[in-house]
Parts: sequence; structure tokens; C-alpha cells
Amino acid sequence: MPAQSGTKGPGAKDPSAFRTIGEVSAELGVAQHILRYWESRFPQLKPLQRAGNRRYYRPEDVELVRRIHSLLSHQGYTVRGVQQLLKDKAPLPEPTEPDEDLVSALKRVRADLVDAIGGD
Repeated sequence: MPAQSGTKGPGAKDPSAFRTIGEVSAELGVAQHILRYWESRFPQLKPLQRAGNRRYYRPEDVELVRRIHSLLSHQGYTVRGVQQLLKDKAPLPEPTEPDEDLVSALKRVRADLVDAIGGD
């Protein structure tokens, strides 16, 4: 098959290509078992499963995983909160990067609380 021209580098996948759970895990920095857990908690997330239960994430699955990851990790939602957003079919907030000032402040508050209760 002749090489296709385009802006993709060697080994880069087309944006419309299906991705394995390992590829999605590596891209987002989320463990594979967490992605499988999310599949059990969010019925909207249904990657294709082939022989041997191998998962293939479609582009829309990958986008949903990105949104779920952002809501849980960066925007402070709980699993239940994200479930409610998806159930209500409300438009999901856009993914965001964590605010470093907020992260630092939260770490200081956590450290103060740990000191106050005498934990680790």
C-alpha cells in the first residue's frame, strides 16, 4: 500500500482511527483498570469489544473519556456528579487543565488538615 501524504509523523494514528485501551491509557495518563471501571460506571462509554474482550475506542469514546477525566481530575466532580451530567444529557463542560495556583492552595489545605488530625 503506498504511503499517504499528510502531516502525521511516523507511527502517528489518524484522528479517526480506533484506539486500544493501552493507547488511550498512555495518552491520558490513566491506568487501564480505571478506564475499565469508568466503563462500568458510565453506560455512555461503550468501546467496541472484539475477540478476547479486546477494547477498541472510537474517536467519540476517546473524547468522552477525555471529558470524564477532566471533570474528575481537574474540575472537582465526583463519579456521581459526572453520572448525573451524562444522565441529564447536559452539555459537558469543556476539558480544562488544572489551575496550578488552586492545586497549590488545595495541597496546603490538605497538609494543614493532615497536621491538625495527626495523620500522614
